[in-house]
Amino acid sequence: MSLMGVDVGTTGVKAAVFGRNGEFASSAYLEYDLLFPFPGASELDSRRVLDAAYKVIAQAAGEVRDTDPVEAIGVASQGEAFTPVMSDGEMLANIMTSSDSRAQSLVEPWAAAFGKEKLYRITGHTAYPMYSLFKLLWTRQNRPDVWQRAWKFLFCQDLIAFGLTGETATDYTMAARSMLFDVGAKQWSREICTGIGLDTNRLPAAVPSGTVTGGVKTEIAESLGLGRGVKVILCGHDQPVGALGCGAATAGCSSYSIGTVECICPATDRFILSDKLMSANLATYPHVLPGLYTTVAFNVTGGSVLKWVRDNLATEEAEAARQSGEDPYARIIAAASDKPADLVLLPHFGPTGTPHFDAHGAGVLFGLSLSSTRAEVLRAVLEGITYEMKLNLSILADSGFALSEMRAVGGGARSDIWMQIKADILGIPLTTMQVSEATCMGAAMLAGQGLGALDPADAQSKWAAPIRTFDPRKQNAALYEDRFALYKELYDSLGQARKMLADLKGENYD
Repeated sequence: MSLMGVDVGTTGVKAAVFGRNGEFASSAYLEYDLLFPFPGASELDSRRVLDAAYKVIAQAAGEVRDTDPVEAIGVASQGEAFTPVMSDGEMLANIMTSSDSRAQSLVEPWAAAFGKEKLYRITGHTAYPMYSLFKLLWTRQNRPDVWQRAWKFLFCQDLIAFGLTGETATDYTMAARSMLFDVGAKQWSREICTGIGLDTNRLPAAVPSGTVTGGVKTEIAESLGLGRGVKVILCGHDQPVGALGCGAATAGCSSYSIGTVECICPATDRFILSDKLMSANLATYPHVLPGLYTTVAFNVTGGSVLKWVRDNLATEEAEAARQSGEDPYARIIAAASDKPADLVLLPHFGPTGTPHFDAHGAGVLFGLSLSSTRAEVLRAVLEGITYEMKLNLSILADSGFALSEMRAVGGGARSDIWMQIKADILGIPLTTMQVSEATCMGAAMLAGQGLGALDPADAQSKWAAPIRTFDPRKQNAALYEDRFALYKELYDSLGQARKMLADLKGENYD
């Protein structure tokens, strides 16, 4: 028997198959295009996403059909995004992705009227246009035809599961990311749903992660080349599912995804709601394993800053890498100074993530002089991206999310140089992992749980194989603490300047 994990992301969908002992068997990936129909809108074609999921499932399953056929499919996905559907499967509108900000103007007045603190105490989240609550409110006001006709509003993992099985449900982690869910009671909040005029019957039933939603319909199974009786399991929000996949779903540990977005997803056995977390926009919601809770601390433009450097400042390294077939980012990192920089970079080349939730972020390189070198600038980029995550970690630690280890995955984790810099700045051991598709692996573990074949809490320590641990170097600790203090002061002191810049660009800062 083999287990499949499916990861429905913003730019593509992946499927990977694993044996019962976690051995990799096959995988498939398919991209789809983001759509930007008007300013602030970021959408995906719902039908295209479902079709892409079908194709990668068929391809990955086909490679093991004759040797170890797939018996269960676990589905995880990006949070917040949803599709309004009819009972016959008709999709009434595109998916509004996490980065869709069309509801920006609705957030402040609605949250203020409801009560911001009450909203946080119920949902564990602070008001922001990324959350489904405000996207649904926008739909009600601007697409009344869709609002009135919709039978259910299904999140991305639910949409795939519905297509495969004809059954509707979601898991606690995905429900929590909607900001319609009472995270303490683990049920839809009737008070919030009533506040936007939504009957909770129009939302999928919320169940624990790892719950079987149904079996693949016969006609779908035949079209995808699946055997009879294949079960579909709801796994959850991609970040905590990925944390499970890299062995970090245990109290005191965290995953650290280092890619286009940098994201830290820790685990704690305490249900923590606090004023400090609320003011820092750091959510608290159920983890995918029972008895655990999590949050997500993220820098939206983390890896995108490196891409900007590649395309604008490090064209020489990029071209040399292209000609040699090497990774351009490895060359860029190697070209950085081998000493902590006297420059400080604010890596906000777009909207910030936590803790600021500033839609008008502005990148800053501070401390330039005639003696500054290109190598020092490159080093400052690597450090600045990491200072932003240290800022989040310091808030989490003060709030009870104390961490003793982090598991690093993603493209950035392939660089030993950058991993050591990060460990020195963060002051926490960083362990790189062999798994390249952590979310798919975590979903496969939860699929095994749905079958009653394994305990994911136990499996994560056996499936997730470490490569190397980078311990913080004491000789750099004091240097980085001083620079980190400057980093925090720099952001705080530029508040009025950011507003002035937004005005110059014609942006509505508020």
